[in-house]
Amino acid sequence: MFHRARKRRKKGTYMKLKSASDLRTFVLTQADIDLHHAGKGHLVSSRKISQRELAERVGVHPSFINHLTAGRSKACTPLIADRIAEALGVDTSILFDEKTPSNTSEIPKRQTASLAMAG
Repeated sequence: MFHRARKRRKKGTYMKLKSASDLRTFVLTQADIDLHHAGKGHLVSSRKISQRELAERVGVHPSFINHLTAGRSKACTPLIADRIAEALGVDTSILFDEKTPSNTSEIPKRQTASLAMAG
């Protein structure tokens, strides 16, 4: 496995999964397993990786990968998004959109409260 220099991102940045179906093109799902058991395994790409194997490569719990592929969860940290993309051999931008924090959330809460009291 090759290692790329990770992109530095602004604090508070998170990654949003573009589409669960895009992720399912790289990861085995229950539908793929059912096809295989029905004797139609040739219809499933041999390049797909199991959810458990992907979770082990990325360093997350298998249920997290399952939540992403099922569409129950869409957000993760940039580090996890980079690891998922690297394990699948694709660019991070294919699977995830980068979401940066808004300007108001960058002000610490203590400053916000003191600004409100002064005004």
